[in-house]
Amino acid sequence: MKIRKVGVLGCGLMGSGIAEVCARAGYDTVVREVSEELVEKGLGKIQGSFAKAVEKGKLDAAARDEALGRLSGAVDLRDLADCDLVIEAIVESLEEKKKTFGVLDETLKEGAIYASNTSSLTITQIAMSTRRPDHFVGLHFFNPVPVMKLVEVVRTLLTSDEVYQTAFEFARSIGKEPIACRDNSGFIVNRLLVPYLLDAIRALEEGVGSVEDIDKGMQLGCGYPMGPFTLLDFVGLDTTYYIANIMFEEYREKRFAPPPLLKQMVLAGRLGKKSGRGFYEHGKK
Repeated sequence: MKIRKVGVLGCGLMGSGIAEVCARAGYDTVVREVSEELVEKGLGKIQGSFAKAVEKGKLDAAARDEALGRLSGAVDLRDLADCDLVIEAIVESLEEKKKTFGVLDETLKEGAIYASNTSSLTITQIAMSTRRPDHFVGLHFFNPVPVMKLVEVVRTLLTSDEVYQTAFEFARSIGKEPIACRDNSGFIVNRLLVPYLLDAIRALEEGVGSVEDIDKGMQLGCGYPMGPFTLLDFVGLDTTYYIANIMFEEYREKRFAPPPLLKQMVLAGRLGKKSGRGFYEHGKK
């Protein structure tokens, strides 16, 4: 199977990054949003990212212009009909993902591969909204996409060997390091990371240490680049709470259950960096 043209569903934080790396790697790339306004906003974000790469000497102007020439925006899902691979990076809602793929399934050409960038839902749940679940994989990128090297490549019980190998090689072709994952909620990274973050909150609740000391302990004691509370503020407490609930629903294990403090902070609007305040203060919002 040969990938020549890539479609990206969603041009937010993750979608714009995925579209950027695909275009830079030489693929014709069309990114779809629900309105022209969001398409323009997303493409502007990609152009800004390219400009920073040129400014830092990581990309020359000619390569930037070539990549931008391979990139286009769309609102109509039918504009993705001739794509060889479509990567979904829309809101983390099972119903929205199933609805979008159900519509796309009516127009996408035969033999094309579907992929989802979901971080917590199972790929099987989404794949069954299409008539060709054997052509469905997970391609879980990490934020910021242009910088982070890892991609989790997820296969279901129904994914064909050829589709899986094609997806794996595609991840390599865009400069990423793919790892093989079985289809379960959280895959490899979030299955290990989310309980760690939740345990840090429980440790704070129980008075084991302060926010600053727990962060410093994990940085200096374990060599982590940032402590759990710094990471929680960066990811977003609402995002972590949402993912934890999905994973708890899947596994029914206490380690995935959101602690009361996390729920209270989300309800209070203390979401982390995005709201100006989480476990730390951020700016003057």
